[in-house]
Order: sequence, then C-alpha cells, then structure tokens
Amino acid sequence: MKKWFNTGKPWIWLTAGSVSVSLIAVIGLVLMIGWRGLSFFWPSAIHQMTVQQVNGETAELIGEVYDSESVPTTRLNAETIKLGNIESEMVTRYLMKIGNREYVPLDFTWVLESLIVEDKTPADMAVIERTKDGNFYGKIMAITEKGEVIARHTDDNFRQVMFDRVERAVELNDQAMDLQEGEISAINYQLSQLNLERRRLELENALTDEAVADLQRQREQLQAEYQVYEEQLFELREKAKKNSLLVRDFRGEEVTVPMYRVLDVNFPNDMGFFAKTGHFFQQIGKFVSEDPREANTEGGVFPAIFGTVFMVLLMSVIVTPFGVIAAVYLHEYAGKNSVTKLIRIAVINLAGVPSIVYGVFGLGFFVYMVGGSLDQIFYPEALPNPTFGTPGVLWSAVTLAILTLPVVIVSTEEGLSRIPSSLREGSLSLGATKWETIWRIIIPMASPAIMTGLILAVARAAGEVAPLMLVGVVKAAPMLPVDGNFPYFHLDRKFMHLGFHIYDVGFQSPNVEAARPLVYATSFLLITVIVGLNLTAIGVRNHLREKYRSLEQ
Repeated sequence: MKKWFNTGKPWIWLTAGSVSVSLIAVIGLVLMIGWRGLSFFWPSAIHQMTVQQVNGETAELIGEVYDSESVPTTRLNAETIKLGNIESEMVTRYLMKIGNREYVPLDFTWVLESLIVEDKTPADMAVIERTKDGNFYGKIMAITEKGEVIARHTDDNFRQVMFDRVERAVELNDQAMDLQEGEISAINYQLSQLNLERRRLELENALTDEAVADLQRQREQLQAEYQVYEEQLFELREKAKKNSLLVRDFRGEEVTVPMYRVLDVNFPNDMGFFAKTGHFFQQIGKFVSEDPREANTEGGVFPAIFGTVFMVLLMSVIVTPFGVIAAVYLHEYAGKNSVTKLIRIAVINLAGVPSIVYGVFGLGFFVYMVGGSLDQIFYPEALPNPTFGTPGVLWSAVTLAILTLPVVIVSTEEGLSRIPSSLREGSLSLGATKWETIWRIIIPMASPAIMTGLILAVARAAGEVAPLMLVGVVKAAPMLPVDGNFPYFHLDRKFMHLGFHIYDVGFQSPNVEAARPLVYATSFLLITVIVGLNLTAIGVRNHLREKYRSLEQ
C-alpha cells in the first residue's frame, strides 16, 4: 500500500474523481434548472375541483395544479385548518393557480386532498392568456360582437369562429403596437429633437425669426403626420374592441372578457401529445420574443436578451483592444524592472476586487464625472436633463470592460510568452521593424490566447449583476438601445439584463408563486446565452489556432 501511495496514483485518481464529481454536479444543476424552467411551458391540465369549506359548504375551483407536497397533520392542526375525514399523520396538499385576479385576492391557493369532493378535467375548460391580470380560467359560453351574441359554445364551428376572431384581434393589436412604436414613436422623437434644436439656437444666440419659422413649419408638418397616424391607431383599437368572450368562471357567473385584451386561447384538456408539443414550442417562442408584462411575471424576456447580448458585445469591443495593447506593452516594450513587476501585481490583484466596487467606481467616475462633462460640452441644450450623465448601456459596458480587463491582459501575456524568440529575431533580421513584427506575426499568433481571454471575460461579464444595478440596468426599459431613429445606436439609454431580471422576478416580485417558474426559465436562458456566446468565441479561436499552427511549428 505504501509503495502504491508513493507512485502518486492515488492522487491521480483523487484528482480525476474530483473533476468527475464537479462535472456531474454542474451537469445536474443545469439539467435541474432546465427541467424546472422548460416544464413551465408545457400545457398543464385544467382541473375543476369541488372543495369542502370550513363551514361545511362546498365551493368550486378552476385552475392548474402547480405543485404538491406532503405535510404533517400536526402542522395543519396548529394552523387551525380543517382536515376532513383523514386520520393519517401526513396529508397531501396541492398548489393551484386559479387566475382570474379581478375576483380573487390571490391567484394561487393551497387545497388539501382530503377536502376535495370531486376533481374533473373537462375538455371544454379554457385558458385565456390576457395582456393584463394574467390568465383567465373558465368555460367559454359565447362570442359577442358589440354586445350581440354571434356564436355559442353549442355551435358546431364555435371553436373555429373563436380562434379566427382571437387571431384577428391579436393581429389588430400588433398593428396598433407597431404603429405606436414605429411611426408615432419616430414623430415624437423628431418633435423632441426640434425642442432641443430650438434650445441650442437660443444658447448660441442664433434663434432668428427665420429659424423660428422653419422650426414651426417642421413642427406643424410632424403634427399633421401625427394626427393621421393617431386616427389610424384609434381605428385599429376600435376594430379590436368589437368582439368579446362570454366565459363562465369558477363562481358560476358569466364574465365578459374583451377580446382586445386576449393574447391566446387554448384547451389543454382537449390536446393530444403532438398538440401539446406544438403549444410547448410556441410558448417558448413567445417567451424569447415578447416583452414582459405584469411586473415581469408574465410575457417574455426579449428586451433582457437583447440588452444582455448588446452590452456584452459592446464590452468586448472595448476591452479587447485595451487589454491587448496593455499586454503587448508589458511583454514587448516595458523593461524588466520593479515598476513593471508592480504593474503586473496590480493587474492580478484587480481581478480579485469585488464587482460592486467597480460599480461604485463606474457610477462616480464614468457617469457623474465623464458623462456630466460630456453633457456640459456636447448636450447643453438638454440640461438639466442628463444625456450621458446618467446610467446607461455605454457606462455599463465600460465598467464591465474595466472589471474584465485583467483577465484579457493576463491571458494575452501568456500567449505572447509562448511565441519563440526566434520568430521575432528572424523577422527583425529580414528588415522588419519591431512594430511590423508585432502587428504581422506576434499578435496573429497570439490571437488564440486573446480569444481565450475574451471568452473568460464574456463568461464573467454576462453573469454580473451588482455593478450593473448602479450603472445602467433597470427593471423595465421602454425602448431598446437600438432603433430606427438616428444615430440608431443610443448608448445613453438604460437597458434590461437577464441577470437582473432573475433577481427582480425572484426577490422583488409581488406574486412569488407565479414568478418562481420564470426564475428557472430565465436562468436556463441566461446559461444558454452565455454558452452560445462562448461557443462562438471558441469557434473563432479554434479557427485562428489552426490557421497559425504552421508558424508555431
């Protein structure tokens, strides 16, 4: 045994085992997050339960079973909850999402199994996804147009008529939204630019009568266009408001649900496997392509995806040249003295600084000092409203660039140190200057190491939340940093981020139970985005490595 230990094989097995356990733990964590997140989009059965109340009467509940758990009866007795006719030590209870927020204080409720008198899953139970107040559960009885019934649930073609009307209402709402976020938003932007132009002329003492007349003419032209688009918007909204759904809810009452607030209607209890699979992928598509609703507890996360990717790409564009230049200077130009050693120690130590410190630095230096100075110099007409003197996507990218700069510097220096000195000497002996040697030979050969540093920087920056809370990220951003208005890239705007979205939904949401599945779904999406960005960078790195492999040999 002692001889075996002296060979070092136990430590090899221990290392291999540790790596295997770590890998299994990571894969298991990702699979758990993916399962809990993706299962949220699978259509659940709609239960119609008759439940016994404390006073002996019965009540009806309609909704989805979200979760179940077994709890001791002693715990429930302590909470003065009636157990029904049960004598065991444990009792099962179900967490039901009953929706219909207009008529219940909470859209989630716990139901004891012992109190369930009857549990059915009728095929005609519908889930109505709405733009406001979440889902509505019930039985659709009729379709009305301007208050008049045009189809009843007993009609043969009722569902087809309903789906056609819902699709038409969604189409009209989409047209109205596109009009509002497109042409109308562009006109409002141009009007605000005219106000800034007038203010700028006033500050320059160049506001002549001719300039005022020209500004007024442009304003009147824009307002005339605005009136035309506004009339089209009102017309689309009126068309969308014509139809409504008449739905019988859990109270047995018929409720009118305006169709202009309906996003989708489906009947999970009447779906087969393939229909549920199609609905599953449709819901995932909506999640990644739509805007959030209901304090981020409903809808999609497209602005957060866009903001995360845009900020990471902008950070990469900023950090790569600065990191490479710093590494080239330290390795190729700086002398081997105590100052250089001190700089390297400082760079390495910067990697261990807490990220929130970078956020405070970014807020104080970039936002208030640099941004405030830019406003004074280039945007005086907008003051006292700040343009760059307020948190935005640019300052977030710059802050994270400084945070990840040590990683790029160290990785690039390691790549430069692996290049043989004979290549430098051969290039110089052929008459090339030192800069030409670095630019045409050294940096291309070190590009795989540069990409490795960039991969590590992207992986860290995409998951950072604390500094972003100070320098640009917000709960909801009404406009993306990129749009059709000049200059197209609006780096002064605030943005949404998947990491902050997870924090906001998980810890700041007023509806905890509804937000819990979204935490897993958004976490899995963030992992997917980071993996996608890293795989892209790894592909580029491998291409560069193969391209310059012959030079290394």
